[in-house]
Amino acid sequence: MINLPQICRIRQHFDGTRVSDIRKAVLAELNRFSWDQIRPDSRVAITAGSRGIANIAEILKTVVDFFKSLEAKPFIFPAMGSHGGATAEGQTAVLAQLGVTDAYLQAPILTSMDVQQIGATDDGVPVFLDRHARGADHIVVVNRIKCHTKFKASIESGLMKMMAIGMGKHKGAAYYHKAAVAYTFPKIIRDAARIVLQQTPVVCGIGIIENGYGETARIAAFKPENMESGEEKLLSQSKKMMAHLPFDDIDLLIVDEMGKNISGVGIDPNVTGRNRDFVEVFDHPVRIKRVFVRDLTEQSKGNAIGIGLADLTTKRLVDKIDYDVTYKNCITGISLEKGAVPMYFQNDRQAIEVALDSIGLTSSQMSKVVRIKNTLRLDIVGVSEAYLDELHQRNDVEILGDPEPMQFDRHNNLLPL
Repeated sequence: MINLPQICRIRQHFDGTRVSDIRKAVLAELNRFSWDQIRPDSRVAITAGSRGIANIAEILKTVVDFFKSLEAKPFIFPAMGSHGGATAEGQTAVLAQLGVTDAYLQAPILTSMDVQQIGATDDGVPVFLDRHARGADHIVVVNRIKCHTKFKASIESGLMKMMAIGMGKHKGAAYYHKAAVAYTFPKIIRDAARIVLQQTPVVCGIGIIENGYGETARIAAFKPENMESGEEKLLSQSKKMMAHLPFDDIDLLIVDEMGKNISGVGIDPNVTGRNRDFVEVFDHPVRIKRVFVRDLTEQSKGNAIGIGLADLTTKRLVDKIDYDVTYKNCITGISLEKGAVPMYFQNDRQAIEVALDSIGLTSSQMSKVVRIKNTLRLDIVGVSEAYLDELHQRNDVEILGDPEPMQFDRHNNLLPL
């Protein structure tokens, strides 16, 4: 056994702007518009994605209730591309895990992988739409706006992407990812989303951004003609509020859990700087020598896309991988590298010792180690004593205790942070 560095807990301070009353905020945004086009018994299709967005069930229920108040007939449809194993049943199950059920919403969830082509971009790229949404009188797009894991632009992950990729189901998602090799993701997303806005009855977009603590920071509604520019502004705000690691130079990052409910690729490259990708690699200030991922969330249902961004993992995580689901997600996103399983070990101590023995001449005791729960929860973090001098000079972090030895259970696995 090698001597491991001592760890102290710190609390990072981020912008804590938050929405205190979710329902009130959603209704206030929707009530800013005139809804004369909504007739009694109009069928209103409302999107639901696959991410673990804060308060998403309550947000969707409020949207449902609002259109019911207009005597319309709202329903939810999954707009998540190939997620959920690219099956109707799998996508319904993903929504259920997020608390989005017909029983809670008091509205039907209509799920299908069938799509219809509604047009094509100027480059000849076909644009597809979920068949249930295609048959609706109106469409409302609801999604969180945030950084994408594959590229950087003024439009990344949000309403436009959901219209282009999410609403196109597996067929559309697979086609657009391939087309991005030739035309780039920013262009494909904008071009396809614009066709959706032109050719379908989208009446509203509801954008959500979150603060550095994963809480709802703002909810904003846009009419179709303002969705693109509105999303650009919200993305800029989201980037300013985004949580981050406490340091840029790290010898070993220990991630307690990864998963689809945390990031589209399990471990958010916007946090770690690890953005290995066939299509594009973006610059990032964080430089990590080794990434060790300890476990896979239950909500991922075996989807371990992103495991290829780690250097080390555990046998317990590997045993949870559903390779069919993982590979389907990787193949659809032309991200084969993100399904590559790294070296894995029987327990955490073995993995940590191997990692620290592979960083160069730095002694393990003086190595720079950061431990996080996942790439969404970055307020409470464990850091090694090598960072102490720098910590004492900063006012954006709070030291919660003295450095202590890493704590392991009888199976040599780390105890909770």
